[in-house]
Amino acid sequence: MLKQLPHRMKMNMTLSIKKVFERYMASIAWDETKYNATTLMEQWRHYLYNEVAWFNELDDTTKANPHFHEQLAERINEIIDQLVNEPPTDDQIAEINRLVERLGIDDFPYGCRLEAKYHIERLQQELKKKKS
Repeated sequence: MLKQLPHRMKMNMTLSIKKVFERYMASIAWDETKYNATTLMEQWRHYLYNEVAWFNELDDTTKANPHFHEQLAERINEIIDQLVNEPPTDDQIAEINRLVERLGIDDFPYGCRLEAKYHIERLQQELKKKKS
């Protein structure tokens, strides 16, 4: 069913999955011990029904079809798997190292590009606070 959707809708779906996952992981500060799939799915449902246009463009028959939701769940898992396995860029690693040194804090683990992005933003905010 997903394959029959327009390309634009599939792209928007992928972006939505990434956005919700990124938001959720930021809300738990990328602490894997706090990860809760049920909470992530609750946030996904809220996002679908309240924030995106592409879901509203689907006909009611598609929305009610269990096969559609199975495929969507598979797509969510695929996207999340891609996100957590995408290594940080060399630029991200260099930026984290620079920020860690400037802040005088211990280095910390980060496993993927999205997590590195989160830490860069967090450390940049800490640096701004420190300068103020």
